[in-house]
Formats: sequence, structure tokens, C-alpha cells
Amino acid sequence: MTGGCVEKAPPPAPAVVEEPPTPPPSYTLEPDQKSIGTDAVYTTQPDETLLDVARRYDLGYTQLITANRGIDPWLPGVGHKIEVPTFYLLPDVPRKGIVINLVQQRLYYFPAGSSVVETYPIGVGVQGRATPLGTTKVLQKIAHPVWRPPPSIRKEEPDLPAVVPAGPDNPLGDYAFILGWPGYLIHGTNKPDGVGRNVSHGCIHLYPEDMERLYKEVPIGTPVRVIEEEIAGAWLDGQFYVAAYPTKEQADQLDVNQPVTPSVPKDLKKRVTKFAGHDVDRIDWTAVDAVVQNRSGLPVVASTPELAASPPAP
Repeated sequence: MTGGCVEKAPPPAPAVVEEPPTPPPSYTLEPDQKSIGTDAVYTTQPDETLLDVARRYDLGYTQLITANRGIDPWLPGVGHKIEVPTFYLLPDVPRKGIVINLVQQRLYYFPAGSSVVETYPIGVGVQGRATPLGTTKVLQKIAHPVWRPPPSIRKEEPDLPAVVPAGPDNPLGDYAFILGWPGYLIHGTNKPDGVGRNVSHGCIHLYPEDMERLYKEVPIGTPVRVIEEEIAGAWLDGQFYVAAYPTKEQADQLDVNQPVTPSVPKDLKKRVTKFAGHDVDRIDWTAVDAVVQNRSGLPVVASTPELAASPPAP
């Protein structure tokens, strides 16, 4: 194999939970539900890194450090309270098959004939090696794949063998999906610390346990939609929530603990207005601007209070 790879609607605002349990593998959806999960707080334990916490709660590395700026990911310290960002606004696309938001570094799976969604963190392409946007499908499923490094990777690493057999040294992990785009795969990894980072040559990497679950569930022919949406928004329980995810450049800066260069989408107002719909007059644009400047990935309330109806004149 070759490949360029190395709640009821509207739901209430999320409650913050101390010492959260492991997130469920899937969430039941109502037809008009816009979000899943809940934010939580976790207390760090001895000899624990944020990479350990990320994998325990099925989070990507960038996702976790973005929500916890200023905390040393390698030595967070014992008893440190950290945000566990497991509250998600669902992508505003058809709920069918696999949906991948590259900038969010997250995959959503909507099984056919069911009212559930599963969500998993992913590793995505480095600068200049992004996965194509648009739609394709799962053409083939491979267990214990063999990896044949393509010319693009061999040029960077000429000492690679012609063939890497299945096993612990195989960057494809134990399971892989071949997509309709030649050279692009969804697969596991032998380097799970890369999940939630810009690390691949365009393939989508998952934690080994997540890829194993998808391998067992996803049938051949499942549609795959790849999007790149920096901004999400939805009305939940009468309040308008907005989330902004780090761009690829910002994710790289966060990965090496560098200051993040601010970035505002040119069509920000258009995007947010679309999500707000008929209640656009209640958008708190100051709050929206703060969300985009911070880009924590956390859904934040960005609406003004709903005014009570005036009493009838006597």
C-alpha cells in the first residue's frame, strides 16, 4: 500500500463537571440537535503530562493545550485544574458518513440508519500537505497494512526501506481506510503523540483504539466529507454560542509554545450571521471578536439577553 502518510434540542448550556468520566464512544442525537458533550475540569496526577490527559479523554494535543494556555504540557504539576474541552458544536453539513474538519482536527462519524454520532481527534497534514477538501468515500478497508513509502516521502527520508511490514514500526498502524482520492488514507498510527497536530503528508491519523473502533463499524462505500471551518456557531437553550479553532499556522505556533499570531477570517461577519439566522440582532459582536482573537476552540456565549415582551398598554 502506498500513500502520503507518515441532548434534547436545543440542549442546555454545558455544566462543568469535576473529575470527568471518560467520554462515551457515541452520542444520541435529536433531529435538530446542534451540540454534544459537556466541558469538564480535571485535576492532574503525579507524573502525568497533558499528552496523557489528551489520550485519556480522546482529545487532540492542540485541542487540549489551546484550552489551557500557559500550562506546561510536559510538567503541568500535581493537582493542577485543567479544562477538558469535550463540548462540541456539530459541523453545519449533512450528517452522513464521515465528516472531517481539518482546522478543528476532529472527525465525526454519523452511522447510516441511526441517530448517533461518534467523534474522534485526528492528526492532519503539515503546511503544504493538506488533505483535499470536498467529498469522497471509503474504497477499501485494510487490516495490518503494509506501507510502501511514496516518492514524496522517500525524497525527504532516502534511507527508508522500500516496504515497511505490518507491526510496531509501521506508521499506518493496524488499520487503514483507502479513500477515493489516490494517496490519501484514514489510518491509525504508531506515534499517537501526533494526534491533534499537523504531522502528516495529508493522511488522517487517529489514536490506535479509535481507528480500531471505526474499522469495525464503518462499511466500505461510506461517504467522507472534508471541510475546513474555523468558526462554528449555534443557538443552544436561547443563547448563541460561537467557537473558533486555531488555524494551521496558529496550531504550529502553539505546538512549539510560541506567541500566536492573530488571524480574523475575512468573511467572519457573514459566517456568524449565517449561524445566527433570524436572531442576528442578538449577536454580541464584541464577544465574537474576543472568541476569534482567543481561538480556544471552546464554545462561548456571544449573544445579548433576550428582551422580555412589553406588557400591553392599559
